[in-house]
Amino acid sequence: MRAVRIHKHGGPEVLTVDDVDTPTPGPGQVLVRTARTGVNFIETYQREGIYDVELPFLLGSEGSGVVEAVGDGVTQLSPGQRVMTSQGVGTYAEYFLVNAEQAVVVPDSISDDDAGALPLQGFTAHYLTRSTYAVGPETTAVITAAAGGVGGLAIQYMKQLGATVIGLTSSQNKAETARSLGADHVLPYDGFVDAVLDLTDSMGADVVYDSVGKSTFDESLAATKTRGTVVVFGGASGQVPPFDLQRLNAMGSLYVTRPSLNAYLRTPEELQWRAQEMFQAIESGLTVRVGGNYTLEDAASAHADLESRATQGKLLLTP
Repeated sequence: MRAVRIHKHGGPEVLTVDDVDTPTPGPGQVLVRTARTGVNFIETYQREGIYDVELPFLLGSEGSGVVEAVGDGVTQLSPGQRVMTSQGVGTYAEYFLVNAEQAVVVPDSISDDDAGALPLQGFTAHYLTRSTYAVGPETTAVITAAAGGVGGLAIQYMKQLGATVIGLTSSQNKAETARSLGADHVLPYDGFVDAVLDLTDSMGADVVYDSVGKSTFDESLAATKTRGTVVVFGGASGQVPPFDLQRLNAMGSLYVTRPSLNAYLRTPEELQWRAQEMFQAIESGLTVRVGGNYTLEDAASAHADLESRATQGKLLLTP
């Protein structure tokens, strides 16, 4: 099969398409014929050597496709079923392996593009808004990077749940995108605390979902109401430095959490619940945006475009 691997660390140019043996599913695994592969920043960090990987390394953990074969002990999946996952192995390829309990059957109502683009960002948007801080009709939520992959899905999902959503963006173009996705208010980062307080009659937001991290953390705290919650789920500007917990007391008994996706996919039942609710959201009108679809041979272009941060929507590979 054809697969995108790195033999040395570096820029997008180190991605090569190799002919490798098609893997065989072991006990509890399934082999999937790839329909779409999700391209994510973690793969650029692996490519650059920021994250240590054993070379040569076959990239990718997110993908969708059709079950080709099953390993011993697999009873919940069978050949011919469409599946998707955020926890596959080597998905930058024509075939990939995944543990059967980490795959989700995709209904006919969900397109290949949606199935390939949804798992990582869709499950993240779900756990943030349904579990880390459960929003509802009485919730006012602030979300950074509102035009981004997680932000765009979270805005749409929170609106389906009845929340008032305030999006933060870095440009007018991204602000227009956030509005088109349903954000009630869209603000620039500069001065957003005062603007949030104005919009909430000086109360502050119930929750701030912050994926920017270091450069916005203090403002996120200040924009949150008494006993409100700040959810730091990324660090685009750097990680939040250590701080004195007494500040949370002084600012109104605030809650702060730093979640990760794996902690919210602890069991097959939890995975299935999140997937089914996101499928229902799509069937109710939620749009999964795709910013580009590339061949395996064009994986280097996909990485370059992703790192430029000029794209909007998920980048996919189609073998």
